[in-house]
Amino acid sequence: MKRHREFDRLIVEFESRKICYLPLTSFLMKPMQKLLHYRLILEKLIKNYPADHFDVKDCTECLSLITDVTNNFKGRLKNLENRQKLTELQRDICGIDNLLQPGRCFVREGCLLKLSQKGFQQRMFFLFSDMLLYTGRVTTPVLQFKIHGQMALKGMTIEETDAKMTSADYSFTIYTGNRCLIVAASSQEEKGKWMEDIWKAISASATREDEPIKSIYSSLKSNSSSEALDDAHDDLRSTSSPDRHMQQRANTTIHVCWHRSVSVGIRDHTVAIQNQLSGYLLRKFKNSNGWQKLWVVFTNFCLFFYKNFQDDFPLASLPLLGYSVSTPSETDAIHKEFVFKLQFKNHVYFFRAESDYTFERWIEVIGSVTCAARITRTFSRLDSSVSSPPPEHSMSVERHPF
Repeated sequence: MKRHREFDRLIVEFESRKICYLPLTSFLMKPMQKLLHYRLILEKLIKNYPADHFDVKDCTECLSLITDVTNNFKGRLKNLENRQKLTELQRDICGIDNLLQPGRCFVREGCLLKLSQKGFQQRMFFLFSDMLLYTGRVTTPVLQFKIHGQMALKGMTIEETDAKMTSADYSFTIYTGNRCLIVAASSQEEKGKWMEDIWKAISASATREDEPIKSIYSSLKSNSSSEALDDAHDDLRSTSSPDRHMQQRANTTIHVCWHRSVSVGIRDHTVAIQNQLSGYLLRKFKNSNGWQKLWVVFTNFCLFFYKNFQDDFPLASLPLLGYSVSTPSETDAIHKEFVFKLQFKNHVYFFRAESDYTFERWIEVIGSVTCAARITRTFSRLDSSVSSPPPEHSMSVERHPF
């Protein structure tokens, strides 16, 4: 899509409004994604209704109709979601001229440490179906990243790296042409995700007859400000401050990955689309005494908090990438039912659901995107079963038009 300055200005203006708590491209994709979500809800209802329930017939007919519709556009939706992601990255990465190319697919984005003459330095990596980019953080009004290097996947190889050679755990080496890149992940899990996706992308690219990749940036000159970190982004983000637009951009996966040293792949995005939920929860901070009742919406790897379901914009948000979900331990001294705990390093939040069913649904959905779901009950999104359907009014499909 050709750049249009006036249109770009209007997008920035719209996204600066409180009501726009997601990137505009995310809102544009929601109608089709909703149909897939409704399909999953109907499948779950039919699975848990008794055979003689009065709603079974209507739900079955509705599921048949919505399945026909979703089967027709599922492939196109995948292409549109890929285009949406590339469009967002085109704006988040400085100096990109032609990221949107026919056949180019997003694979994974995340933070890795890159070995240089100054030692290991934090870099943001982007893996596509035909190339690997690495960038550094720059200070701009919309929190952008500047490209430091580009590597084609054709002819690329990777291998494990001995930690004794690099003095860094979870490291591996990337070779392409006459270049060698040594990087380190934040954990063995992150290392495994990167190596697996890079290997798959290399194998897939070897079977394609692509044109040689042209440079998509004008300069590799490093920007020293890209090394700066702002730990404040790990906290709950208010949507009412003067820098609200910058904070909204900081809720996107690219910035959360940077601050929490994690990564997100295309499969994670697919799972997140299928797992969206809203309902009332009681929230308690680690060192607070009381519980606050909020309408909570989970979408795009993030919890959004409202006073009630009729509000047009959230009070605050909590990106969940990197968080773990569990039940409270004895040391937490939480003596309530249906409580789950979210934690990232020293950031701890407690949430109390209204019933056993809603407790399990929130754990199930949040657990689909958190880095390590540690709970006493085990179930999967597709295979989970419950003894009864959700109580009336205790859980709701999102009222908000995303």
